Amino acid sequence: MTSFAPDSIVLNRKLPLWYQVSQSLRASILGRSARDPLRLPTEEQLAEHYGVSVLTMRQALKELEDEGLISRHRRRGTFIEPDARPGAPVRLLGSVDAIVAQQSGMTTELLGHGTTPVPTGLAEYFPDLTEVATYHRLRSDEETGEPTNHAVNHVRPEVAARIELEDLVRWPMTKVLRDAVKANISRITDTVEARLADPETARLLQVPLLSPILHYTGVTYDTEGRVLDVAVIHYRGDRFSFTVTLDAT
Repeated sequence: MTSFAPDSIVLNRKLPLWYQVSQSLRASILGRSARDPLRLPTEEQLAEHYGVSVLTMRQALKELEDEGLISRHRRRGTFIEPDARPGAPVRLLGSVDAIVAQQSGMTTELLGHGTTPVPTGLAEYFPDLTEVATYHRLRSDEETGEPTNHAVNHVRPEVAARIELEDLVRWPMTKVLRDAVKANISRITDTVEARLADPETARLLQVPLLSPILHYTGVTYDTEGRVLDVAVIHYRGDRFSFTVTLDAT
């Protein structure tokens, strides 16, 4: 039986290895196609693929099993659950793969794109620009079709020139920047705050006006310190919670 082939990952030794591996494998599972096999490689094969110990791999798999994305069967192997889908909590731990995993596993509709003046509130991130490329996307639950979040990405024009629109429907922006555009991402800063839904957000997310939403701002930097992308995402407050885990090591 052919096994599912997960994406590769460049490990950051400053973060827990099991967490990075679990998030990378999680993103691969949630982003898989319907034709991909459900059986995972063995623990030993996965450990070799990610360059970690079998013990670390076992801990990563336990995380995904607890989330209900995989099931493990003695003598038969480990399998992706056919209806695997992301749970409501989103964990933020400073890993690019964690951000990709957070954004994966939903149906994405590109609502519009074009060049716009740099928004006043984002001018500090693009001091050398007067215009940015802007992409509006609506993500929905794959099973119910219910809208879950509305994302607006503000991207440097020279970076946007290398973005294919079909990739924005298939993948999260972070994955597009890293894997398709081949941008050298150095860090992503995340800010989450509670807000009340304005008329347009309420309409897109199909929630009552002034209902609580989570307002997320993610700023992606390259290795030269330039801002590549500022993502402003509104999450339905009844569908998401955020868990921030701090590494004490």
